[in-house]
Amino acid sequence: MHKRVMDIDVSAEELMGAVERLVRHVRQSADAGGLSTAASSALGRLGREGPYRLTELARAEGVSQPNMTQVVTRMERAGLVRRVADSSDGRGVLVEATDTGLEIFRQRRAERTHALQLLVEELSEPEQQAVKVALPALARAIQERQSRC
Repeated sequence: MHKRVMDIDVSAEELMGAVERLVRHVRQSADAGGLSTAASSALGRLGREGPYRLTELARAEGVSQPNMTQVVTRMERAGLVRRVADSSDGRGVLVEATDTGLEIFRQRRAERTHALQLLVEELSEPEQQAVKVALPALARAIQERQSRC
């Protein structure tokens, strides 16, 4: 039986646990391309934000440059990304998603979206409304925090 949203007194620790379970569930629901978590995350960033220098991609993903080099090399072999010359700096190289990579990115996003939709549909109407308000509000707070930094 579901508790009503207004009846729940939840600690930050409990919220964190819920967020972790949600993210894990949604991530595991995407299997297009058979990517590792690191490759999926990097491809997602390239799909959403466009080309990156390898060093910047590693920094943005919170991994070492050697680890990102390995991830990019595997994705390059699979035809998901390619390295191209940086037009603003002839010495630099950018990593960009290929058309195949972008299609895998879109498929994975659709799979995750569907998994989230199914979860939300299992909630009561007030809980659904709470999620539809809370998640965008949290995303906005993250974006505002990042723009201040």
